[in-house]
Amino acid sequence: MSSPSKPDPLIDRPALDRHRARAARSGATFLHEAARDEVQDRLMVVNREFRSPVVVTAFPQVWEGLLPGLRCIPDTEVLDLAEGAHDLVIHAMALHWANDPVGQLVQCRRALKADGLFLGMCFGGQTLTELRAALGQAEVEVTGGLSPRVLPMGEIRDLGGLLQRAGFALPVADSYTLTASYETALHLMRDLRAMGETNALAARLRRPTRRGIMLRTAELYAEGFAGPDGRVPASFEIVTLTGWTPDDSQQKPLRPGSAAQRLADALNTSETNLND
Repeated sequence: MSSPSKPDPLIDRPALDRHRARAARSGATFLHEAARDEVQDRLMVVNREFRSPVVVTAFPQVWEGLLPGLRCIPDTEVLDLAEGAHDLVIHAMALHWANDPVGQLVQCRRALKADGLFLGMCFGGQTLTELRAALGQAEVEVTGGLSPRVLPMGEIRDLGGLLQRAGFALPVADSYTLTASYETALHLMRDLRAMGETNALAARLRRPTRRGIMLRTAELYAEGFAGPDGRVPASFEIVTLTGWTPDDSQQKPLRPGSAAQRLADALNTSETNLND
């Protein structure tokens, strides 16, 4: 009996590695720096000293020095993590490029000690909504069809569900949006290339994009989104995933029906029965 075949990967990792190597030379890492600052702010409100932190990142130069003893490792398919070796694992702006995001989260959980903290930062589904709309319409107009161009990014509810699937306790997912301003859509696309965030989908077209598509994209982008100054916005939704490895010391939900007082008494109001 033959074993089930492994699904084709969504991401072309060699292409992604090439894009990131080019980005490391360009220094266009402002989104990674924003994620680092967000992590730093969140750690400041955690009443704990982390002694064995590790960050999963493609840009270690951004994260070095964040915490004493911080170790940086790449976001390879099999992470360089020992089981139960860390009290803090940060997955930094790379989860949206994972072929197996749940597998990445499971590896992070296994690397944490009991009651260890996981923080994940990645792009969410509302990222680059303006570019996706303009680029899709332009390609349909010019070629009569669509090709795989933009990485599918998870919605916040789905990303929060991944934490539960990976076995984290007290899972929380939240997001915020950064909006950058560009002279034209072409300048935005040039910046995405400098950041290493251009198309690395395995199913992408392997030939250069037609010039007509790019020019029409810039036109549609300006028509639909330009501000009074003529510049165009680009939205980046950054999702933060927070979870803890299970431990007996953590708060747990009460068993249904175990309340000692009625809510109506606490609110000083009368209780109204619902109709069946």
